[in-house]
Amino acid sequence: MRAKVGLWIDHRKAIVVTVTDKGEEIVLVISAVEKQRRRSGDSPLKGPYEQQQVPADDRRQRTFTGHLTVYYDAVIACIGDAESILIFGPGEAKGELTKRLKRSDLGGRIAGVETVDKMTDRQIAAKVRRHFAQ
Repeated sequence: MRAKVGLWIDHRKAIVVTVTDKGEEIVLVISAVEKQRRRSGDSPLKGPYEQQQVPADDRRQRTFTGHLTVYYDAVIACIGDAESILIFGPGEAKGELTKRLKRSDLGGRIAGVETVDKMTDRQIAAKVRRHFAQ
C-alpha cells in the first residue's frame, strides 16, 4: 500500500501526517514567511525622505511570493509520493497549495480540501486516520 497523506497548512507552518501499513509519521515544515513587514526606524514620520526608506508594496509582495514558493516546494517534496492527499487548514494557504498541485502531476491525488481551525498535532493525526479509515 502506498502512503496516504494528511496535510494541515497555513502560511507559517505545515504539519504532514503520512499513514502507511507500517504506521504513521509526522513531519513539520516551517515557513520563513512574514506577511506584514514593519517599517524600520523609531518613528513613522522621518521627514520628506521617509518614502525612500519604506520598501514599495510590489517589492514586498514579490518577496512574500518568493518565500511562499520555496515553502510550498518544500511541502510538495514531503508529499510527492503520496497515493492520496487530504489538505486542510484555517487560511488561504490550502487553496494556494491546491492550485500548485493541480498545475503539477499531483492534482489528481487530492482526496479533499477542508477548512478547519487550528489543531494540535494529535488532533491532526486523528483526523487523517479517520479520513483514510473510511
